[in-house]
Amino acid sequence: MKKRAQYKRFTRTRIGNFLYFLFLILAGLFTILPLIYSIVTSFKPLDELLAFPPKFFVVRPTFKNYTILPELLSNLEVPFSRYIFNTIFVTVVTTVLQVLVASMSAFVLCQIKNKATSILFVVIQFALLYNATTLAVPQYLIFCKLGIIDTYWAYILPALASTMGVFLIKQFMESSIPEALIEATRIDGAGAGVIFWKIVMPLSKPAWLTWTLFSFQGAWSMTSGGKIFSENLKTLPNVMGSVTSSGIARSGSSMAVTVLMMIPPVLVYMFTQSNVLETMSSAGIKD
Repeated sequence: MKKRAQYKRFTRTRIGNFLYFLFLILAGLFTILPLIYSIVTSFKPLDELLAFPPKFFVVRPTFKNYTILPELLSNLEVPFSRYIFNTIFVTVVTTVLQVLVASMSAFVLCQIKNKATSILFVVIQFALLYNATTLAVPQYLIFCKLGIIDTYWAYILPALASTMGVFLIKQFMESSIPEALIEATRIDGAGAGVIFWKIVMPLSKPAWLTWTLFSFQGAWSMTSGGKIFSENLKTLPNVMGSVTSSGIARSGSSMAVTVLMMIPPVLVYMFTQSNVLETMSSAGIKD
């Protein structure tokens, strides 16, 4: 009876559940307000964009902000298709290589446990504290020495050194893949390559799909960053930036560009969202 009383004591009532879910719904709606605002603003005519006080919703929606984009991009020095190709090529190659490098690195750190790998993993965790801005000058000097300025490698190589993927996938592998399974496979005569491709990668699918989402998002929005000067090698965010910097008269077109650019990452997220939740719940909190 005492245990039952304690159980009832810590159980939420219906009102408590209602308030709890109401708070979550309101918090969720608040987080997507920028997305909703971008979509709504992309359909506003110029007079509503200049209205004061500004209104959140559109009164007279128009597609002019979208239909005018081909005209704004018609006088480019390089064909628009070239920017599309550069973006797709850089995004696909960077995402695939990032996932492979992070997965293989995490597998090695999980399987080889000694002082050297422990120190290396500590370094990887400290590397999470640094952002791309702090590394811009050292990267530029290194790329000059390597001779890869104004090449696709200037986009791809910095992304391969990302430590976030190694951290996420390693934590997931340690928490979700039984060591006994790997040992049994090794006893049966399987090598490291077979274990990695046949056992580890299928079982760690939520982790590397999560990192695929993050990698795709970063690669899709990647700009030249002062390392690409040839127009033939620049990506869509660079050319779309010329539209967004045209002043308040092009605010609607700027939002239309923003909406178009966010569609691919949103689609990738919809495909990988369940794996993201599983990875964050199992790997993100494990010590």
